[in-house]
Amino acid sequence: MVAFLRWLGSIFFGAVNGILKFALAILMIVLLLVVIGLARGDGLPGNMVLSLDLRAPIKDSGVSDGFSLGAHPNTVMDTVLALDRAGRDSRVKGVFLRVGTADMPVAQAEEIGAALKRFRATGKFVVADANGFFSNGLGDYLTAASADEIWMQPGSPFGAAGAGASAIFLRGLFDKIDAVPQIVKRADYKSAADMYMEKQRTPADREQTTAFLQSWVDSATDAAAADRHLDPKAVAAAFAASPQFAADAKKAGLIDKIGYDDDARNAALARAGEGATVTPIRKYIRAAETSGEYGSGSRIALIEAAGEIVDGTTHHDGMIGDGNTIAGDDMAAAIRQATKDPAVKAILLRIDSPGGSVTASDQILDAVKKAQAAGKPVVVSMGMLAASGGYYIATSANKIVADPATLTGSIGVLTGKVAIGKSLGLLGVGADDIGVGKNALFDSSINPYTPEQLANLNGQADAIYADFTQKVAAGRKIPLAQVQTIAK
Repeated sequence: MVAFLRWLGSIFFGAVNGILKFALAILMIVLLLVVIGLARGDGLPGNMVLSLDLRAPIKDSGVSDGFSLGAHPNTVMDTVLALDRAGRDSRVKGVFLRVGTADMPVAQAEEIGAALKRFRATGKFVVADANGFFSNGLGDYLTAASADEIWMQPGSPFGAAGAGASAIFLRGLFDKIDAVPQIVKRADYKSAADMYMEKQRTPADREQTTAFLQSWVDSATDAAAADRHLDPKAVAAAFAASPQFAADAKKAGLIDKIGYDDDARNAALARAGEGATVTPIRKYIRAAETSGEYGSGSRIALIEAAGEIVDGTTHHDGMIGDGNTIAGDDMAAAIRQATKDPAVKAILLRIDSPGGSVTASDQILDAVKKAQAAGKPVVVSMGMLAASGGYYIATSANKIVADPATLTGSIGVLTGKVAIGKSLGLLGVGADDIGVGKNALFDSSINPYTPEQLANLNGQADAIYADFTQKVAAGRKIPLAQVQTIAK
């Protein structure tokens, strides 16, 4: 019996010893992999030229679903943050920039251009290349003007000329088909409903549209002139000569060299020195996200609000938003999550939105205010557009930062409908409403508002407008009378 127990004990201790050896081997392998990983770093080369391709439209922000990093294609924010990080990275010697076909908004060009100039200020270079500047707008060229040198393909077009805006007005059509548009607005410059209510631009809309287009042209012209060390009047004259060709742009000093894309790329590599390689900025961004470089500890939460503001959530059936909408539930939840996180010391709220639902906007603003009440400062960064509800959700922020060409404000209200019951009759389509309750059919698209209902609608618009302007006055610490004057 004793011999049997000794035999059993030897088997047991042998098994334990084997398990311990196996565990130790696994631990050693893990440690070896960690050491190899540390030695390799993020896997990027030691002498890089980042390639930044801005020839397709780029979204301002990613999915409106919190403040995690990297779950979306390249955005303006990704690009700006990556360029700032690259400026501190000794392995990055320069940037090879491709532009010309995105018709980039001037505000985006200003923001990315500012990041490129900060990058250059660290002693690094930017070489821009264009197969041509095909848009009549100034954004693509303004981005390129932030580079050390600009290349264009021989014989390619230089179209940068100015800024324009078109509008279509449907009132004449509605009159022909007996459709009845009834949309009230506060105030005269709140022009989004004019396409339904008017046959042509109102004087107020013509005034404001001309003003912001002129602002874009002036801002872009002055910035390009400063970047190219040219007289603003000369740059304005050069833009006025467009459309033209690469040789004309070179003669005017708008570009530096004429050559093909590989010529410009080789010039960038030559400036970087022997052994330099071109690395896409997307790869550079991903390497930072996967290497743990962002680390832990105290953080600033970046919350991106991009698209039209809507009520509810975009998480139906397990799906998440695609960055084209700002859902009130989702955005408020993201802000609340950042508020509760003890590691988050401040919130950066990035806004690129034309507005939308007033109730969703108010829900988001409430979350911002509660974050501030909890001791979390909120700074708003505006992209190319932060208008109406997009401005509403920013009103209480500790600071609001915008680009010179950011289109913002639009402090106002639109509400109403287009009744098409008679229009359907012209097509031989019968339509009929039955409602139980005095105003059960208030929002019916078949019949117009009654005079009493229209008075009710105007009362709603007045109340919402008064609340909006009051929130602006309180948030921006501006007297209400002054806000009312500006808001018109």
